Amino acid sequence: MIVVAGEALIDLVPQGTGALAALRPALGGGPYNTAVALGRLGSPAAFCSRVSRDAFGEALLGRLRETDVDVSPVQRGTEPTTLAVASLDTDGSAAYSFYVEGTADRLFTVPAALPPGTRAVSFGTCSLVLEPGASAYEELLRETAARGVFTALDPNIRAGLIPDPDAYRERFRSWLPSVSLLKLSAEDAEWLGGTPREWLAAGPAAVVVTRGGAGLTAYTGDGGEYTVPGEQVEVVDTIGAGDTVNAALLHGLAARDALDAPAVAALGREGWTGLLGFAARAAAVTCSRAGAEPPYAHEVRA
Repeated sequence: MIVVAGEALIDLVPQGTGALAALRPALGGGPYNTAVALGRLGSPAAFCSRVSRDAFGEALLGRLRETDVDVSPVQRGTEPTTLAVASLDTDGSAAYSFYVEGTADRLFTVPAALPPGTRAVSFGTCSLVLEPGASAYEELLRETAARGVFTALDPNIRAGLIPDPDAYRERFRSWLPSVSLLKLSAEDAEWLGGTPREWLAAGPAAVVVTRGGAGLTAYTGDGGEYTVPGEQVEVVDTIGAGDTVNAALLHGLAARDALDAPAVAALGREGWTGLLGFAARAAAVTCSRAGAEPPYAHEVRA
């Protein structure tokens, strides 16, 4: 079982150009997309969050159930669902503005226990920024790692939500001793102001950096560096692509029985290039269609 901890929200995606273009609501949130992608790829998965009881919240849980994601760890609240308004560049890349005041996912509390058989827990995005929930997710990260469970982190920086960048960067560095796998985009890495080798020295067994169409690179503690190119595809938009990479990496590691630091270290060039290639194919499928629509297993088999 892979547990994904973090926010679920509604993306409002423009259907044309200009500030007054019609907006289409779409189910989203980085951790939420990761959970859906895991379910579609066939990994036993669960979602750990706080979700509104409003109509958006019911729709969010409905998709998780449709993809066989366990929603028993989800907390519920009467607060509204977070909204993220997307804007798309000419190359399909997305930027977001958020409506987060008083929303359900901010009030997440540390659960008494995770589902039986939990092998890995994935964290990231807005849930590690917005208090008071951010401190609860951080506590869950540290507790999970202390019990020897594999942890994955995708900071997925949303700079507009971070009032004190230097304080966040320091907090990010404090998480690294509790992180098994760090995945981030090249843009995130530039914003954070560090290097994969620096982050590896702080704790993770591997760091994976995504570079959009240029591909992915994995860095490992033994000095390994493994790169695969991106898959060529006609890009509709990039919404959910990084979240799909998260899911594909975790799914692939689970399939290789490599959800622990020694096994990650033992993957070697063949193991890493196979895993990264799978993640690149999965992300390409997501980019080929509108919104966060990650692939099913049959769409990315080698």
